[in-house]
Amino acid sequence: MEKAYILGGLRSYVGVVNGMYRHVPAEKLGAAVLRQVMDKYQALRPDYIIGGNGVGAGGNITRLMALEAGVDISVPAFTVDVQCGSGLESIATAAAKIAAGEADLIIAGGFESSSTQPRRGYAPNHPDYTDDSWYSVAKFMPGVHRETVMLEGAELACQREGVTKEELDAWVLRSHRLAAAAQEKGLLQNIIAPVFGAVKDEGVRPRMSQRLLDRMPKLLPAGQFITAANSCLINDGAAFVVLCSEAYAKSSGLRPAARVWGSAACGGDPLVSPRTAVAALQKLLAKQGLREQDIDDFEVNEAFAIIDVLFARAFGSSVERYNVFGGALAYGHPYGASGGIITLHLLEALRQRGGRLGCAGVAAAGGVGTALLLERVD
Repeated sequence: MEKAYILGGLRSYVGVVNGMYRHVPAEKLGAAVLRQVMDKYQALRPDYIIGGNGVGAGGNITRLMALEAGVDISVPAFTVDVQCGSGLESIATAAAKIAAGEADLIIAGGFESSSTQPRRGYAPNHPDYTDDSWYSVAKFMPGVHRETVMLEGAELACQREGVTKEELDAWVLRSHRLAAAAQEKGLLQNIIAPVFGAVKDEGVRPRMSQRLLDRMPKLLPAGQFITAANSCLINDGAAFVVLCSEAYAKSSGLRPAARVWGSAACGGDPLVSPRTAVAALQKLLAKQGLREQDIDDFEVNEAFAIIDVLFARAFGSSVERYNVFGGALAYGHPYGASGGIITLHLLEALRQRGGRLGCAGVAAAGGVGTALLLERVD
């Protein structure tokens, strides 16, 4: 097996839906970041471009994005759709191709525009068709298709796991506090590609307070837990990393940031999909023969605060090494891009804190979890 490395990467600032990128289609947002990544890492002729995307127009939108970026037409590109896990699975797929000797240089990550996502609907011949069949949230499990299905899954997970409002609130406050501190100190500027005039991540709230959390209404009619604060916002953004073989790294003279040791994916109950992030991390650690204590930094996409609670219960001694720049509760969750974003945050956490091993994890709609193991290169 060949060794797969990450040279580095960039992400856009994350915008809220109908915010600073409201008129920027997904392929143009992704293309703007992709172009900067290619220029920075001299990756003008990759063997593949692999992009995660969850709510775009389909039709292999990653190929469209690559052409928008001016990538040579000879470079193949394909799209991965695991919804929230798309970006991380794209990076894992790229690493596997390099490890298998099928490629020397791949750009992978993801991009999303909830602000410009297309209206979707069933054809009259489809059994789920109604006179008004437009929808924005896809069908993730048999027999259930509702716009609120992800909120319902988080609510059910909270009920089944016996969480408290206090536990959820603590993670919301932590996420915004750490993200605001990172923003104020410029801790993530090294991985930011400023595009379309953006100057900051729109979702971060430095003044998030317990008083505000106590006033938040529940998002579901009979809900007890899920609010707009303890669930992520709807967002636009893009993030890509450059992966390469050992031979390419040596021939290019570029120093890798990390080696990809492996990945793992798992399936779980789609009704309680937030559980799968921790399950994927546990599977990955077992697969690699590692313990929780061996990991210096964890980055997990906190689409809901219940994911944080589950992480803390499973990996209690690692909370101080978890999402050290804050998470998606503050930054937001541009579905296809989030795996790329947390990978970049993980690289920065390892670099700035001097860690060696890091894990990234995502829980995705439909009950699929993905995790990735990186080792910082000295």
